[in-house]
Amino acid sequence: MLVKNVSKHFGGVKALQGCSMEIEKGKITALIGPNGSGKSTLFNVISSLVPQDGGMVELSGENISGMAGFRVSKKGISRTFQEVRLFKHLTIRDHLQIAMGDDESLIKSFLVFDTVRDKRIKEMLAKVHLDKPLGTFVTDLSYGQRKLLDLAIAIAKPHTLLMLDEPVAGVNPTLRKVIRDVLLDLHAQGETILIIEHDMNFVMDLAQEVYVLDAGKVIAKGKPKAIQKNKKVLDAYLGG
Repeated sequence: MLVKNVSKHFGGVKALQGCSMEIEKGKITALIGPNGSGKSTLFNVISSLVPQDGGMVELSGENISGMAGFRVSKKGISRTFQEVRLFKHLTIRDHLQIAMGDDESLIKSFLVFDTVRDKRIKEMLAKVHLDKPLGTFVTDLSYGQRKLLDLAIAIAKPHTLLMLDEPVAGVNPTLRKVIRDVLLDLHAQGETILIIEHDMNFVMDLAQEVYVLDAGKVIAKGKPKAIQKNKKVLDAYLGG
């Protein structure tokens, strides 16, 4: 994945100013920066939820700039959002079969009991350590369990790039470790992952490459240890 000189303005606000990134295949890359630095805007541009004003985004060598969001999703980008987005009247099974099903078989999957499909769903839940019956409604899950289901949905959807927006925001230390281990397992399986996260200890313990945004610009990139010592990064976070 390549992000080349991407810019985005909202009226007079320059949310992104010539941002460039390279998300290397098979690595966990982190995107960090103080509040308002443009991280979520860049995520939304990459996944084509908002159009950029300049620059381009390439996925597997193809320019996906300007494509409709659903087409970008089908090209291989799967993502979560900072706030968990689930359907309160649907079950765990419903959510995961939507994620895994193609357009032609989706309606049929709701009408026909499929033991093979349910086996796949259980395997997906086991990956994220969510031990709940498939018929459980979202409203019966705790916040942490919803975060795990959200992660399972993103993993279940066919993809080449997994984008996670604050995967451990609001979770307890035990669940934080579970999610860390899940992401390390995915990395070991060759997944390409891009994360936004405010928990610096989590990021520095997980990512192989870190990009830092401030005021809509990439001000630093490098290995976690180098980023921790970078004066520009320290100034951005501490107001220097």
